[in-house]
Amino acid sequence: MTRQMNPKPKSGRRSPGRRMLLGLLAALMLAVPAKAARTVPVQIDGTALDAFCHLENGVTYVPLRALLNALGDWDVFWDSGLRAAVAVSGDSRLTADPAADTVTVDSDVRAGRVYVQEGVTYVPLRTTAELLGSAVEWDTYFQGAAVTSPSAEHNAVDFYWLSRIISAESRGEPMEGQIAVGNVVLERVASPDFPNNIPDVVFQQADGIVQFEPVENGTVYLDPTDQSVEAARRTLNGEKSLEGAMFFYAPALSEGVWINGNRTYLTTIGCHRFYL
Repeated sequence: MTRQMNPKPKSGRRSPGRRMLLGLLAALMLAVPAKAARTVPVQIDGTALDAFCHLENGVTYVPLRALLNALGDWDVFWDSGLRAAVAVSGDSRLTADPAADTVTVDSDVRAGRVYVQEGVTYVPLRTTAELLGSAVEWDTYFQGAAVTSPSAEHNAVDFYWLSRIISAESRGEPMEGQIAVGNVVLERVASPDFPNNIPDVVFQQADGIVQFEPVENGTVYLDPTDQSVEAARRTLNGEKSLEGAMFFYAPALSEGVWINGNRTYLTTIGCHRFYL
């Protein structure tokens, strides 16, 4: 239902109460955006980007310099004549233009919001990364974006989670034992009895019970050791410490009652017993 406004005073001035109300409404409109941005993590080739990145209206924005430093050998600078950020690597040239809201690599121009905040140029992640030949995907377990660069050996999401589950399960174990843990994960991926990708295998629950203890206690989210990163790389490259094992446990930490009663023992490596 509409309501009739009170007549304006003959002077043409708004009443003090109305001026105050309009001012309050204007302040609220400026203070509350339609959709607030939120901080999100971004990882590139398995390594988290150490920079402020955020998601706004379904688009992830990243600092241009941080992104290019992670992707390769780029010289990044601000061109005061163009009033745009420019980056050069070999024969390639990238321009991020805030006025035109475009990112250009050589002759390929893409539309996308570009802005400068506190001296940092922000660009849309997917638009910019794909222009540079990278693949971008959303990782639900990471709750952020994952970028696989053109020079990467392996998918960024697979490499990220395999290195972390190896580290969380076998930190301090010899390389042979760490690769064996990685072998178990890949055996499960290949089996019809388990999910068909690495992150889903790592985070799988059966009857409400997680399959890997580090998922339950949170240690899977810790940064992996350098040895575990190397073990993940070697595992994904096909190196094997054992064949066919899909289960393991450490007798010092668990009695392994179900595994001993239901699976066939294969071998022991370090502190872990492995089962088919």
